[in-house]
Amino acid sequence: MKSLVFLADGFEECEALVTVDLLRRAGIHTDMVSISDRFTVHGSHGVDVSADLLLKDVDVSTYDVVVLPGGKVGTANLDKSDTVKAAVLAHYKAGKLTCAICAAPSVLGHLGILKDKYYTCFPSFHDESFGGKFMMVPAVADGNVVTGRGMSASLEFAREILKKLIPDSDLAKVEYGVQYYR
Repeated sequence: MKSLVFLADGFEECEALVTVDLLRRAGIHTDMVSISDRFTVHGSHGVDVSADLLLKDVDVSTYDVVVLPGGKVGTANLDKSDTVKAAVLAHYKAGKLTCAICAAPSVLGHLGILKDKYYTCFPSFHDESFGGKFMMVPAVADGNVVTGRGMSASLEFAREILKKLIPDSDLAKVEYGVQYYR
């Protein structure tokens, strides 16, 4: 099992790193992939992160899960990348788990991935043209799509991804390890 988290300048740090952390705690190989030609990616709140790989060196089709963190600028940078959009659409059409949080579900919406799906996102990024059913909840899973509302929903978003990937008993161990309780 392999997951890929796209990192674009302006990404929301918590949305990316909480997700990476929980996936790795669950034993899922997770690569942070810079969409630029630099390993250092600048977060939306001044936190620089060193990516594991560069997108130009990655075959996205070999991954089981792709994740798009939000951040207004980061999402705009993801949405400007034809390489990212083509990879995400092919991943989704292959029936693989396709995940986005905060502003980033708008990238999925622009690609037609949210049509007839339940989804959430940062409220100002919701658009009726996506053709899905917007829900004002922390995180939503619908088929092979998982979406999250925003930074404060990062744990719920990561948990929804893990629910699709690991047994409940393993999820309980991860939750205990981070002292997650509702």
